[in-house]
Amino acid sequence: MAQVLEFRLPDLGEGLTGAEIVRWLVEVGDVVAVDQPVVEVETAKAMVDVPCPYAGVVTARYGEEGSELPVGAPLITVAVGAPAPGASSPAPESGGSQTNGSGNVLVGYGTSEAPARRRRVRREQQVLVPVDGRSAPPEPPEVVEGPVPVISPLVRRLARENGLDLRELTGSGPDGLILRADVEYALRAAAGPARTAPEPAAGVAPAPAVPAASAGGTRVPLKGVRGAVADKLSRSRTEIPDATCWVDADATELMRARTAMNAAGGPKISLLALLARICTAALARFPELNSTVDTAAREIVRLDAVHLGFAAQTERGLVVPVVKDAHTRDAESLSAEFARLTEAARTGALTPAELTGGTFTLNNYGVFGVDGSTPIINHPEAAMLGVGRIVPKPWVHEGELAVRQVVQLSLTFDHRVCDGGTAGGFLRFVADCVEQPAVLLRTL
Repeated sequence: MAQVLEFRLPDLGEGLTGAEIVRWLVEVGDVVAVDQPVVEVETAKAMVDVPCPYAGVVTARYGEEGSELPVGAPLITVAVGAPAPGASSPAPESGGSQTNGSGNVLVGYGTSEAPARRRRVRREQQVLVPVDGRSAPPEPPEVVEGPVPVISPLVRRLARENGLDLRELTGSGPDGLILRADVEYALRAAAGPARTAPEPAAGVAPAPAVPAASAGGTRVPLKGVRGAVADKLSRSRTEIPDATCWVDADATELMRARTAMNAAGGPKISLLALLARICTAALARFPELNSTVDTAAREIVRLDAVHLGFAAQTERGLVVPVVKDAHTRDAESLSAEFARLTEAARTGALTPAELTGGTFTLNNYGVFGVDGSTPIINHPEAAMLGVGRIVPKPWVHEGELAVRQVVQLSLTFDHRVCDGGTAGGFLRFVADCVEQPAVLLRTL
C-alpha cells in the first residue's frame, strides 16, 4: 500500500514567511521524481522553482495560481511507492530507498536522508495524509532530549529573542523539522487572545476609522516585492538612526577617463562599475561604513568583504542585486557582473542568494533624471551612497567660470557606527576620485 506524504512550502531563504503560487508544474495524478520542480513561486526576493524531495504520484495540490501560501503550509501530497497509472506495482527494494527523499535541503525543511542529528521524531510519527488530502490531527508536542532539529539560524534567533524553548515544539516540517511558522505560531499562542481596545476617555474624539470600500479608492495589497520593500524600509527607519550628507562634484574628468578606456578596445566599462570601484577603495579607507550593528550583543561588526548591492528598477519593483566580493574585482569584471545581474533582474531570474548578503549599497538614482535624494539604508547595512544625474552646469574650474559635468553625491549612514567626520571623509574621498580619477591610482 502506498504511503502518502505531505510536502510543505519550505522557507526559501532569509527567513521569508510566504510565497505566491505563479504556476503549477504538475497535475494531480502525475508521477514525479525526486527533486523534480513541482511549482513555480514568487517570493519577496525572486522567482523560484520548488523541487519535491519525494518520488511518487501527486495525489493533491494546495492553492490556486495567484494565491499566497505561508511557509509551512501544505503544498502537495505524494503517494510514495505507488505505481504509475496503468502500471503494475513494482516489488519493493531492500532498504526502502524508494521512499527516501533526495537529501537536498532548502532552508527550512529537510528530507529523510538529512543527517540524523536533525531528526527528532520517529519515521512512524511522520505526518500521514489520506488520499483524500485531509491532514491527520497532529500529536501534542513532546519535549525530546538531544539536538533540536532546526536548520535556519533565523528560526533559532527568533526563538532566542523571545525566550522560547525550541525543545518544547514539534516541527511541522518533514522529520519534525522546526520551521519559522512553528515558532511564530507558538509565540502567538503564548501571547493569548488580543485584548480589546479600551474605550476613549470622555471628551476625547475617537480616531477616524479606515474608509470603507464604498467610499471609493483602490486597495493594493502589500505583497511580493512591494511588501518586502515596505517591511525592510520600515525596519530601517525604525531601527537605524541615520543621517545624510552630500556634496557636488565635477565629474568631467571621470567621464573623459571612461571615454578613453572604452576607446582603447576590449569590453566596455560602465559608469556604474567605475563608481563601484571608487566605493570599494573608499571603504578600504573607511571600513566603519562596511559594517552592521548587532543590537542583541551591542556590538558593531566590521565586515572583511565588500558585497556591493545596487538598486535596480524592474517591472516587479525595486530590487537590490548583490555583487559578491566587489573589492576583489576590477572595472571590467564589475561591468560584466552588473550587466549579468541587471538582465537577471529584468527577467525575474535572480536567485535569493543574488539578492541577499549585501554589506554596502550603491544607488544610482540619476537614471531617473533627478539630482539628489536622501536614500534609506538597506537594513542591516550601515550606509548607502546615492548618485544623481550628471548634467552640464556652471562651475569654477582653474579660477574661471566654465561649463562642467556636475553630479551630486549623497551618503546616508548609520550614526551608531561612526560620526560625521568619518562619513564626511568617505564622501570627500569619493568626490575627489570623481573629480580626479588619478587619485584612485594611489589606492591600488
